[in-house]
Amino acid sequence: MQNVFKIIWVLSCMLLTLHANEKVYKLKMATTWGPTLSPLIDAANNMATMAEKLSNGQLQIRIDTANKHKAPLGILDMVKAGQYDMGHSASYYWKGKDINTLPFTSMPFGLTSPEQYAWFYHGGGLELMQKVYDKHQVYSFPGGSTGVQMGGWFRQEIKTLDDLKGLKMRIPGFAGEIMARLGVQVTNIAPGELYTALDTNSIDALEWVGPSMDITMGFHKIAPFYYTGWHEPASEMHFIINQKAYKKLPKHLQDVLVVSMRLAAYDMYIQNYDMNANAWEKMKKEFPNITVKTFPKPIMDAMKKVNEALIEEMTQENALLKEVLDSQKAYQKKVRVWTQMSDYLYLKDNL
Repeated sequence: MQNVFKIIWVLSCMLLTLHANEKVYKLKMATTWGPTLSPLIDAANNMATMAEKLSNGQLQIRIDTANKHKAPLGILDMVKAGQYDMGHSASYYWKGKDINTLPFTSMPFGLTSPEQYAWFYHGGGLELMQKVYDKHQVYSFPGGSTGVQMGGWFRQEIKTLDDLKGLKMRIPGFAGEIMARLGVQVTNIAPGELYTALDTNSIDALEWVGPSMDITMGFHKIAPFYYTGWHEPASEMHFIINQKAYKKLPKHLQDVLVVSMRLAAYDMYIQNYDMNANAWEKMKKEFPNITVKTFPKPIMDAMKKVNEALIEEMTQENALLKEVLDSQKAYQKKVRVWTQMSDYLYLKDNL
């Protein structure tokens, strides 16, 4: 396989030297992330570096991080308006603007990352995603997954549904709506304020990402119960591109851009996997009191029931959202059989 990539690289370099003296195209990209938020910002940086190398310098992408443009959740609006040519963010940040974008990041109890990538590239997911984004005049592509996100850090063990009632928790998005219906006092707090909120008892629990990104936040120093995930089994970031800006690129540079985004997305997924493993090893060693828990079955059943009810409500008068979610559901039913036969049974019998 490595030889194949070497051959592709050599051929690409040979072909692209034909364009070495041609016009240089410069694009501007805004990200939701700050300059140090690995691995999310790494996906954007790696993509830009790769695009410049593969194009022999003909395609150059300048990245403005959130600390510069000051609108971390406004990426879609800025790219749509042409203020930026490209963006790197997560589609569920725009659910208040367009609920149809929500499923392309992750859905509770939905597809895992390998399953979701298969759906995107071989199950019609990309086509449905573009159908949603066309009205925003942007193209959207997978931009890197954090995989299964953990269910959160809790001060106290959650044994029953009653333990959730009145609990103050930071958990945004669709999962927050589910928790709210189970009696949780849901809040959304800026990342920089999360540790203080937990430390001062302003909140009792919070959900962030996983060991790779949680370790620097220090939540494990305060809340020892670390619950496994259910709400974001495949949190996919996204590259979005203004359609007019994309169409101005020559065909070979369009191809370079698409290939660079696809490779950078997979790079982020495996980078984050490694970061999770290393971070968890360090956290567990330094804080042996951390207890990994899974929500009891009655709680999980209640979450699933609320999830289904919310989806039914959302799709009653939204044919496009129903089309997307029905496609994911059908693909999950098919692919999960293989996931269980392969990954699940292998792990079950070898742990």
